[in-house]
Amino acid sequence: MILDTNKIEEKALANFKGGEKALNARMHVDENNKIIFGRLEPGASIGEHTHETNSEIIFFTSGKGKVIYDGKEERVEAGLCHYCPQGHTHTLINDSDDDLIFHAVIPEHPAK
Repeated sequence: MILDTNKIEEKALANFKGGEKALNARMHVDENNKIIFGRLEPGASIGEHTHETNSEIIFFTSGKGKVIYDGKEERVEAGLCHYCPQGHTHTLINDSDDDLIFHAVIPEHPAK
């Protein structure tokens, strides 16, 4: 299956998960996965949240920022990948002067 990001409407999700400003996202969602093509403008963030029933893999394609993962800061930039396993907490913050662009995959996990 090909997902053409040019054909997916970008939506501004204000204060996503309690974050600052908006997550600009093109999303594909089905019963097993969420696939997000995301953009955070300077000063925008995704609020801190815990992955209870899923995990998240984020590939950064442009820009710089930081992740707070289980309370520890990690710097991110194009070419890096951040992984937040099930049961862990993170937030994503664009503290730079340029857009932070990423692709995220959020697979649901079977109940234990």
